[in-house]
Amino acid sequence: MHDTIVIQKNILGLELPTDPRWVDLAGISLEAILTDHAYCEQKAATSCISLIQRYPDKEKLVSELAPIVTEEWGHFRMVLAELQKRGWKLGKQRKDQYVNKLLDFQQKGGDADMRFLDQLLTMALIEARSCERFKRLSEGLKDEYLCNFYRRFMESEAGHYHLFIELAETYIEKEKVRARWRDWLKYEAGVMVDLEVRGDRIH
Repeated sequence: MHDTIVIQKNILGLELPTDPRWVDLAGISLEAILTDHAYCEQKAATSCISLIQRYPDKEKLVSELAPIVTEEWGHFRMVLAELQKRGWKLGKQRKDQYVNKLLDFQQKGGDADMRFLDQLLTMALIEARSCERFKRLSEGLKDEYLCNFYRRFMESEAGHYHLFIELAETYIEKEKVRARWRDWLKYEAGVMVDLEVRGDRIH
């Protein structure tokens, strides 16, 4: 019950819910959605590795993200196994317009702490949106097995979202984190409005 409350609270932090049409489109593009999901998990693992490499002096970040690398790679393997079980192949990686739009909003110059903060908040936002999308899949797909499959991923992503916010508040003043997070949520809502609704993408 506690996990469900936390997940609902995290999802409600997003200013714009997913277009209801997305789940129906995803349901008729399961091979494509699983392929895209696999690459999302792979990129999540490599992003955590990149943060560890970039900030080895931040002990809490290193210790907290190291197991996330293992977990995300495990998720990649789980999705790959699901593709193979269904007789499908891992397709080619596609350009992630959603993530690229988020990267455009990151601070590129100026204060090093704020650049670091934006990197963590980008990760938090991707995890929050993934959690929301997985919730939609867990409730809207006609395939009962995949509904349960995506509920497990939803719970995991909610925990990851919280971790990135927590790490940000470890190294940056809480007021600055919260203020910048509000900026990110507003910007992300605009990104969601502009993106085409496609069922072959997690984002």
